Amino acid sequence: MAKSKVSKTEYRSHNKSDKPDNIVKKENDIYLQCEAIQKELPSFLRPYFTYLKGNVLPMTRLAYLHDVRFFFNYLIEETDITRAKVPSEIKESEINEIVAADINLYLDHCRKYIVDDGENVTIYENSNRSLARKKSSISVLFKQLYREGIVENNITDGFDPIKVSKPGEREIKALQDDEVMIMLDAVTNGTGLTDHERRYWEKTRLRDKAILVIFVTYGLRLSELQQLNVSSFNFSRGEFKIYRKRGKESIMPLNRSVVMVLTDYLTTERKSVTAQNTADEDALFLSLQGKRITERAIRELVKKYTSIAMGTSRDSGYSPHKLRATAATSLIGRGNSIYDVQALLDHEQVTTTQLYARHKMNVKRDLVNDMEWELERKDDK
Repeated sequence: MAKSKVSKTEYRSHNKSDKPDNIVKKENDIYLQCEAIQKELPSFLRPYFTYLKGNVLPMTRLAYLHDVRFFFNYLIEETDITRAKVPSEIKESEINEIVAADINLYLDHCRKYIVDDGENVTIYENSNRSLARKKSSISVLFKQLYREGIVENNITDGFDPIKVSKPGEREIKALQDDEVMIMLDAVTNGTGLTDHERRYWEKTRLRDKAILVIFVTYGLRLSELQQLNVSSFNFSRGEFKIYRKRGKESIMPLNRSVVMVLTDYLTTERKSVTAQNTADEDALFLSLQGKRITERAIRELVKKYTSIAMGTSRDSGYSPHKLRATAATSLIGRGNSIYDVQALLDHEQVTTTQLYARHKMNVKRDLVNDMEWELERKDDK
């Protein structure tokens, strides 16, 4: 599929809100990405753009626009529905000719497809969950075009269903409490690391430990942790401020463990690294290059230390979202109310939190340990 060129224009934010500049900048970056994609698409999609802007979260809006652009490129490159060379040239009349069967063929194409950029040939494969998201974005598109009278028929009822596991059917992946302790021992002492990893660990162990402790204490989302600033913390009041995915502020209390690991980090490693630009001077977690640590770097360090905790390969390590699940299951396992845990984790629906309540630590292991048939047989002899 064709890739859009990234604009080199530098935009500045005029921040009149109470939000930190880095939060506003991230919101504006998403906004600009959305606007750039919209310019690549036909102008008759404006009602759809307006709907997304007013009804879904910014990251969802961006994901839907990526999906629609991908779909329009598919129409150009893989079908004879249009004669357009680029998505913006696709005509309203051509979209009106699309039927449900065309969308079902597109969704089947999305399961596995090849991209040849002239240098590399890459095979992409989407899970059913990803396919469901792509189907949803196209469904919303055609429903909105139908409401606006741009297409004559609502074809979405003919879209093939995509089987996605219900929340209750999914196995909750989270560290057990003893694995959390192994993970924290590893980041504290460097156990389980390769020689290459230890060289970096010696320079970032306090930062990495602070990141892991905050994850398993509060169950923060990756973006929430990555955007934390030094000024987010008020140690005298024992609290810090985060910005949730819907842009709302949330005040979180500090406990002694978090204060301890943050103090160790701020008074040593954080002081020894100089921010490379004014935008990152207030960033809580810096890379060795003096820039705000990236989400990718956080994913990699979490994967590394969780793999040590579980005794698996680095590729099998957990994502930050699994540490969010770890916080939830651990809190509920300690007897805390699911409504309190819902508030801490910022779940919109308590049913999401209830999934973790149904996941009892070691329940399968305990059940199996009670069924030691062979040991019981030998004891009876």
